[in-house]
Amino acid sequence: MFKEYLYNGTGKFKLSKQKTNDTSLCPDRAKAEERLEKNNKKIDSLQQKLFAEKKEGVIFLFQAMDAAGKDGTIRAVLQCLSTHGVYEAAFKSPSSKELSHDFLWRVVPYVPGKGEIAIFNRSHYEDVLIGKVRELYRDQPHADWIDLDKVIEKRYQDINHFEEFLYNNSVRVVKIFLNVSKEEQARRFLARIEEPEKNWKFSEADWNERKLWNEYQSAFEDAINATATKICPWYIVPADHKWYMRYVVSEIILSTLKDMDPHYPEVTAERLATFNELKKEIEAELPKKSAVISSIPVAQESGKKTKKKAEKEKAAKKPEKKKTKKKTTGK
Repeated sequence: MFKEYLYNGTGKFKLSKQKTNDTSLCPDRAKAEERLEKNNKKIDSLQQKLFAEKKEGVIFLFQAMDAAGKDGTIRAVLQCLSTHGVYEAAFKSPSSKELSHDFLWRVVPYVPGKGEIAIFNRSHYEDVLIGKVRELYRDQPHADWIDLDKVIEKRYQDINHFEEFLYNNSVRVVKIFLNVSKEEQARRFLARIEEPEKNWKFSEADWNERKLWNEYQSAFEDAINATATKICPWYIVPADHKWYMRYVVSEIILSTLKDMDPHYPEVTAERLATFNELKKEIEAELPKKSAVISSIPVAQESGKKTKKKAEKEKAAKKPEKKKTKKKTTGK
């Protein structure tokens, strides 16, 4: 269903060839929103089984240009999930402490355990996106043997090894790029300025980054080409229509959870046997029903029988009406 949006490293990926306004999987907005709602219920059910089974963990990772709709999509698709075993990690500019470690260090604490779902709002890919475009690594402390001209290439390798390591330890990484057009981004920036309730979203820094649009598009394309694998592919989702983008993301998440195929753990016969013993102990602690309460059904039943008996006796005592003979006349 998602072949047109899935890239697993086969062939050469070209971001410019990807449609940002595509709605081919469900052109009707009302139907897409209806399907999203149904998908959310299925996602919720599968997540509960995943949490109970505790066999696999999964990271749903979102990357995009500014104003593509990451926050809204995460709310629309994943707000249905229980807070047990589900959490979101938002990766902003690294702190001084984070910069004193390797670039993956700040991500590791948020890797989900078995049975858990982690939602990455931005991720370790920031270090090969803005880190590459702005060449931030050149001003960061490093050992003398580090070749700065190969930092990004090495980071691609580190990311691939890291994600393969997670996969080998029962954690999947599902990478989703929300692909918005430059024109649509401009409309959304304008809405943030013109609509008071959206003013807080607008940042002058976002507008300044937009001036490097082509450089960012190239960075995304390079990162996707370098890190898409069969075990950790990328999904490039059209993002010009928010309703469609959210529906597609729900399908990707639902498809992933179905493939994981979680089930509630089976209870063994031995454990069921202990349940019976525990049931007796629990029941022994509960107050017994009083004689009055327990006798009510009997009294009611007895009352019904007494009433029927009285009706029969009354009918038996009732005198029978004498039958009158018809007079006959002779001719």
